[in-house]
Amino acid sequence: MRIRFKYADKIPPFLRNKYILAIIIFLLWIILLDANNLIDRIKQMNQLRKLEKEKEYYTKKIEEEREKLNRLRTDDGYLEKFAREQYLMKKKDEDLFIVLTPREERKRRR
Repeated sequence: MRIRFKYADKIPPFLRNKYILAIIIFLLWIILLDANNLIDRIKQMNQLRKLEKEKEYYTKKIEEEREKLNRLRTDDGYLEKFAREQYLMKKKDEDLFIVLTPREERKRRR
């Protein structure tokens, strides 16, 4: 005895096949419902790419700062220039005039 549904004739024939129906359910489960679903996986891959770019940026920045530190430790002229520009130091017989662009001025206020 087979049970007939009222609207069974409106279901497409390929969806009546139990193997195809199982494959479709499996794919929906993998794409949407699983703990490691495809959508989350794509988001994680995008975040990984972003973090790798940040890592590259900061690695480059660290290398630049190391070179700057090494130069400060070895070059007295550069040390004097750095002290004058960054810490506004001066010699006793000098006058100091500070000229800032509007952008630098906003940056100093923070």
